[in-house]
Amino acid sequence: MSSIAVVTIGRNEGDRLVNSLQSIKKVLPETNPIIYVDSGSTDDSVNKAEELGVIVLNLDLSIAFTAARARNTGLKYIVNHYPQINYIQFLDGDYELNPQWLDKAKKRLEENPSLAIVCGRRREKYPEKSLYNRLIDMEWNTPIGEVKACGGDALMRVSALKEVNGYKQDLICGEEPEMCIRLREKGWKIERLDLDMTYHDAAMYKFSQWWKRSIRGGWAVAEGYAMHGKPPENYMIKELKSGYLWGFIIPFSAIVLAYFTNGISLLLLLSYALLYWKIYRYRINFGDNVENAKLYAYWCVLSKFPQFIGQYQYWWKKINKQKFTIIEYKS
Repeated sequence: MSSIAVVTIGRNEGDRLVNSLQSIKKVLPETNPIIYVDSGSTDDSVNKAEELGVIVLNLDLSIAFTAARARNTGLKYIVNHYPQINYIQFLDGDYELNPQWLDKAKKRLEENPSLAIVCGRRREKYPEKSLYNRLIDMEWNTPIGEVKACGGDALMRVSALKEVNGYKQDLICGEEPEMCIRLREKGWKIERLDLDMTYHDAAMYKFSQWWKRSIRGGWAVAEGYAMHGKPPENYMIKELKSGYLWGFIIPFSAIVLAYFTNGISLLLLLSYALLYWKIYRYRINFGDNVENAKLYAYWCVLSKFPQFIGQYQYWWKKINKQKFTIIEYKS
């Protein structure tokens, strides 16, 4: 464990941050650095982190906050102050660490020197508290083995991160897949292990929160395509087209053409039933029960509309050279 550090980031996480840091301290030796990077919290997050004895770094308030910037700040601190550290476990302040994760993840990185990152199963702590929490837990159940990208929680090789200069810190979302693309271009690999890694407290109880999160997802699709959409990566091409087709083209065409087609164009809306069925069958084949598959398919179809809004917002602000700001969905 002596070669591992942990960098967790957050803003106004409160008790969730305390739970996160305590879960880290239970498994990491006292000599190993734990860094908390705070993005302008207005609650007592900083004080609570300091009380737990972790190293607290406060981001400059005059520069726009992004998760990527916060992670880079922690990475640079580790590189400059702890040169003996070979691996960094990144977390968000609302994630708790599985006690078994670090040992097994580190072992896997040591076994395979071509791996830059290993990640595992992220689980929602309270999926029963809201359907939105339940949807998030299902969303995070992804295939194991070699993958193209990871999320914000993963164990990463410091030498690989240094080779690509870490995260692109002006991104307001989607920074992990973007960095993974640059890592893979350098020959590095990413692997997802069949092991619980973290437990997440989404605390998502309102439709408005889900809607904003889906808009952010659409933004990530558009921005990812803008950076890496060309061959050979062809990043987010399918997702981008899907957002435009289902979020705008089909409903717009169905309604606008209704007058000229005596309402026949409204039959286009039946295609949403076909999309629902396709997603439902995919989730059933993936192993979901009928109830969960239906739930996931319905909300996935509905998400096409805020996804389109996110895509539109990205291109509008980019064309008009407006400032990008983070899209927050937590209360």
